[in-house]
Amino acid sequence: MLHRVTCNILELASFTRYQRSRRLLGHIHCRNMATRIAPAVRKVIQLTDAEDHLCTLLDEFTRHLQENKNITTMCRINGGWVRDKLLGMDSNDIDICLADMMGVTFAEGFVAFLSEQKNLHVHKIAKIESNPDQSKHLETARTTLLGIDLDFVNLRSEEYAEDSRIPTEVKFGTPLEDALRRDLTINALFYNVHTRSVEDFTEKGLDDLHNGIIRTPLSPRETFLDDPLRVIRCVRFASRFGFEIDSDLQQAAQLETIQNSLAQKISRERVGEEIDKMMKGQDPLRSICIINDLKLYQSIYHIPPQITSIASSTPNSRDLSLRAATILHGLLSSTSEDSMSLHPTLRSYVLQEPGCKARLFLAASLYSYHGITYLDPKGKEQTLVKCAIQDGLKLGRQNHYLDGIPALYSASELLNGVSLGQDRLKMPSERVAIGLLLRQESVHNINTGSQWASSLVFSLVCELVSASGREEAAECVQRYNALTRRVEELGLDKTVDAKPILDGKTIARAMDEKSGPWMRAMINRVLEWQLEHPDGTQDDCLAWLKEEKSAGRIDLEELKAATMGNKRVNPDKVASSKKVKR
Repeated sequence: MLHRVTCNILELASFTRYQRSRRLLGHIHCRNMATRIAPAVRKVIQLTDAEDHLCTLLDEFTRHLQENKNITTMCRINGGWVRDKLLGMDSNDIDICLADMMGVTFAEGFVAFLSEQKNLHVHKIAKIESNPDQSKHLETARTTLLGIDLDFVNLRSEEYAEDSRIPTEVKFGTPLEDALRRDLTINALFYNVHTRSVEDFTEKGLDDLHNGIIRTPLSPRETFLDDPLRVIRCVRFASRFGFEIDSDLQQAAQLETIQNSLAQKISRERVGEEIDKMMKGQDPLRSICIINDLKLYQSIYHIPPQITSIASSTPNSRDLSLRAATILHGLLSSTSEDSMSLHPTLRSYVLQEPGCKARLFLAASLYSYHGITYLDPKGKEQTLVKCAIQDGLKLGRQNHYLDGIPALYSASELLNGVSLGQDRLKMPSERVAIGLLLRQESVHNINTGSQWASSLVFSLVCELVSASGREEAAECVQRYNALTRRVEELGLDKTVDAKPILDGKTIARAMDEKSGPWMRAMINRVLEWQLEHPDGTQDDCLAWLKEEKSAGRIDLEELKAATMGNKRVNPDKVASSKKVKR
């Protein structure tokens, strides 16, 4: 049986050996769902005024078809809308299934009926062609009415080949056949717009909704072999609603044939879409836990064999990913004030910045690949973390997954062990040193979604994963909190995005030189001066710059020689032989 993960960060950090941490991870699952509060399910669906009006119009149109064109059909709302309404949740997306009639034909007639007889304006119908790769096995008619997004499609039954999740035959079906082909019983419920009642043709959906159970309408093995993507959807819905997964489903999901089908029959883009939804859901940790328990990690976070064969090492245990995600969850969830509490600024940023929490949890779920590299065909070093995002999940830069997560790992290496007592945070002065650290590209870069607060949080998580005991873990959290407090005391949180007080043209004129690669090093010196003189003006900085040149503390010839032929210069690697006076 799968269990809900509960965690105390200090408990996680108190085991000094990896086997002990594995034993702990097994232990923290053990609070089973017998104590879970059953979901509050309504006995009847309460329609909004717009939904009630829509149902009335659909009923009137079907009677119009029968009386005037001798066409008989029925309208049923199906799927997520029915489930969500029974759970007391709003939904603005309605799928309408039609008996023995194509969705486009019905929708076109419905729009004409509303325009001619009801004087109602309806958005133009969009015809969505069949696209099996995107789970659109039949053409769909899409429009908006009364502020509600509507999809029209016919009831159907499907048959599948062994080597594909795309149906070999799709035909008109009965409500029961349509219900049985769906992924879950709770998603197979219908709402009959004519009788205004919920219909449960599987005879399991309502009970499973009341009891909080994730179950397939048919045998899970048959359901998953038909469409292995349903395995991942089960994970998502279990974590979204906090439901328990049926034991037969758990066993089927772990079958080698199912996991092979998941790897061979599902496009990586579809896997990535499901993971994206999980990470953006209300309980991403539970998703990661279920993936771990069902042994789906390698099937989901897939690394091509040709990459693993040349990687610098084999992936670490997937338990480490669960450990990282559990620690992250604990840091973000705890509101108590003790030695393990995260600084409010760090916590609030992650929870309030759109997409940040999802990005951090996906990064944590990839921890098993941390530190493992390989050489691409051009001989450039790449990381397994990036490979899993790019090739395994086909997630690009949306939500800054592909660019932001590798940056988080780079920042964690740069920030590892950071402490206010370190010389690197004192020289040339504390404000300059901390300010420049926060401005490092991997730590803070709006172009990749990197922000100093989220970088600190993730670096802290990485350190806690390997913490050897309670005292070390508490000391680790306190170091990061102390740094955050100091950042705020120095006002650096407000200047991390500040542009250089002097632009390149002004610097070039002051130096009486043409712009060139040497300019980046000079801009970095201007930023240092700016950090050291938070109240300084442009005139002050310009006067300082001219004085530095006049006194010979800026050797332009040396700078130009050091940067010759290099259009992209790392200013930290370019230093003058003269000590710069601040």
